[in-house]
Amino acid sequence: MEQGRAPIVSFVSLGCPKALVDSERIITRLRAEGYELARKHDGADLVIVNTCGFLDSAKAESLSAIGEAMAENGKVIVTGCMGAEPEAIREAYPGVLSITGPQQYESVLEAVHRANPPKHNPMLDLLPPQGIKLTPRHYAYLKISEGCNNRCTFCIIPKLRGDLVSRPADDVLREAERLVKAGVKELLVVSQDTSAYGIDIKYATSKWKDREVRARFYDLAKELGELGAWVRLQYVYPYPHVDEVIGLMAEGKVLPYLDIPFQHGNADVLKRMRRPAAQDKTLARIAKWRSECPELTLRSTFIVGFPGETDAEFDDLLQWLDEAEIDRVGCFKYESVAGATSNALDNPVPDEVKAARWERLMAHQQKISVRRLKKKVGSRQQVIIDEIGPSVAKGRSKGDAPEIDGAVYVASRRPLRQGEVVTVKIERADEYDLHGSVVGF
Repeated sequence: MEQGRAPIVSFVSLGCPKALVDSERIITRLRAEGYELARKHDGADLVIVNTCGFLDSAKAESLSAIGEAMAENGKVIVTGCMGAEPEAIREAYPGVLSITGPQQYESVLEAVHRANPPKHNPMLDLLPPQGIKLTPRHYAYLKISEGCNNRCTFCIIPKLRGDLVSRPADDVLREAERLVKAGVKELLVVSQDTSAYGIDIKYATSKWKDREVRARFYDLAKELGELGAWVRLQYVYPYPHVDEVIGLMAEGKVLPYLDIPFQHGNADVLKRMRRPAAQDKTLARIAKWRSECPELTLRSTFIVGFPGETDAEFDDLLQWLDEAEIDRVGCFKYESVAGATSNALDNPVPDEVKAARWERLMAHQQKISVRRLKKKVGSRQQVIIDEIGPSVAKGRSKGDAPEIDGAVYVASRRPLRQGEVVTVKIERADEYDLHGSVVGF
C-alpha cells in the first residue's frame, strides 16, 4: 500500500436482504474509519466476503466467491452465515486471514485493522448520518431483530444466527427516521422472523419522541407508518397477531403487502417441516384479510420435494394455491443441508421428481398470477420508480417488493426520476408484470 493513502477494501455480499443489512453496517463502519471501497479485488488492499450458508448451493457459491477473491487478491476476510462453520472454508482456503460468523461486526473490523490499520482523516472522510447503503437511495432494508426461535426441520438459521434478539423500538425508529430524512421513500422491514419481534424482550417499552412505544410487531408497524415512507413487511411468520396489522394496511399506514413463507399446503408435510399445519384455518384467515383490505398482495415461498412428499400431498399444495390465490410465489426444490433435522426423514424424493413438481407448480402459479394481475387493468396504482429508460421507466406498485416480485413498466410525457412516486393507469398485464402510463405526479 502506498504510504499516506487510505486502505482500499473490496466487498462481496451474498445471500438474503438480512445479510445485506450486515454488509451495510460493516461498510458504514469502514467508511467512518476512512477506508475506501472498490468494486474490483485486483488493486484492493484486502477483500471481505460476506457469505451465505443456508443451502449447499449457497455454500458452493460462497466458496467460489472466496476462491475468486483469493486468486485475484490473496488477502481475504470471510464473514456471514457460512463463517459459523469455518472448517469447510479453512479446508478449501487455508490462507484466508479471518473467518467469523454472522453479526460479528467487531471481529470483522478487528481483522481489517490487523491487516490494514485505518488512516482516518476527519477533515476528509465525511460519512452521511444514515450510513452507507448497498441498495438504491430511495429504498432501504430495516432489520429489526436477529436470530429465530422456530425450529423448522429444513432450516439451520437458528444454529447459524442463534435465537431471537430484538432491537429496542426506539433504536429501530431512530434508524428509520434517519433513513427517511436522507431521502429513503420505502422501508423494507426484515428479520429472520419479523412478526416475532419483541417476544424475547417481553415487548419492552422505550421512549420515542413524546411517548412510550412497545417492542411489538403491531406497535412498531404503526409507528413506522407515521414517518411518511412506504413500509413493507417481509419474512412474516403467520402468528395469530398478524391479523391486527391488516387494519393498518386498510388505513394506508403500511403497504397492503404481506410476505409470509407458508412453505406447503398439506398438513402432514407441514408437520414434518414443523410449520403451522392448520392450512384450512389459514385459508379462512386469508379470506378475512382480503375482506378487510381488498388491495392486499400476498407473497409466499414453497418447498417441493420435501422428504416423504407424495403425489397426493403435492396435489394438495396445488389445490391449496388455487384456493388461496397467492399473488406472488417463489418455489424451491428441497435441498438437504448439513445439520438440518429433516435429513433424517424417510423417503427422500428423487431429483427428477423434484424438478418435475417445481415445473408443474410454477406453471400452475403462473395462471393464478395472470388472473390476479388482470384484475388491476384499468385501475390507478401508485408506483415508485426504480430505473429510468429512454421512453419507458421501470417501477413497482405497492404490491411489488424489489428484486423478488414483478415490475410496472411506465410510459410518461416527461422524464421520471429514480425514487419518484407517480400515479399510473394500468393498461395491460402479462404473466408477472404490469404496463401503464403516468396520469399523476
